[in-house]
Amino acid sequence: MLTDEDPTSSETSSEGEQDDSSRGEENPRTGNSRRRHQNGHNDEAAFYQDDRRAHDALDFISTVLQQMGMDCRARLRRPREEAAEGQSPEIVIEVYGRDSGRIIGKRGQVLAALQFLTHRAVNRPDLERRHVVVDAEGYRLRRETTLASMARRLGQQAVEEGKIITFEPMNPRDRRVVHLALAKFDGVITKSEGEGDERRVQIIPVRR
Repeated sequence: MLTDEDPTSSETSSEGEQDDSSRGEENPRTGNSRRRHQNGHNDEAAFYQDDRRAHDALDFISTVLQQMGMDCRARLRRPREEAAEGQSPEIVIEVYGRDSGRIIGKRGQVLAALQFLTHRAVNRPDLERRHVVVDAEGYRLRRETTLASMARRLGQQAVEEGKIITFEPMNPRDRRVVHLALAKFDGVITKSEGEGDERRVQIIPVRR
């Protein structure tokens, strides 16, 4: 039911080119100045200023990218969602540069592997569990947007047909996207079933 394909762009600036927002003068098209561009990076740095594990995760990914011979770099990004009370925020790392498209891989498989390794490196048994998100070229954001849209469409189908709709197995983050997309959707509830890699989400119509 769920298709995992998502078009990704591997376009990067040509060698020697410089983005307008990083130049000293103001960009006439957007009005962004170098100061605004630098402030954005300062905000990200300030968010993780005293977060040793976030910087450990960044160092780990940077080392892996270097050992892979990839022409790209990594940086910390502020999470899109606030952490729940009493929980530490997730660690978000963005890969960018000429080879960032290769880091995504077919259907995001290379990106998922990199995230898995980083998650294992950061979450040692004696430490509080921290969720790690690794993205490149906005792939995960596009995928999550597409997945949420699909969930709502299938939610409407479940209501109209009065039938349970079951997704193919998904990873925990994708299942969470589906649950959140349908949390306030009238006429259905969602639940996960199965174990391990076979765990999947069901959309179940309910009568009001």
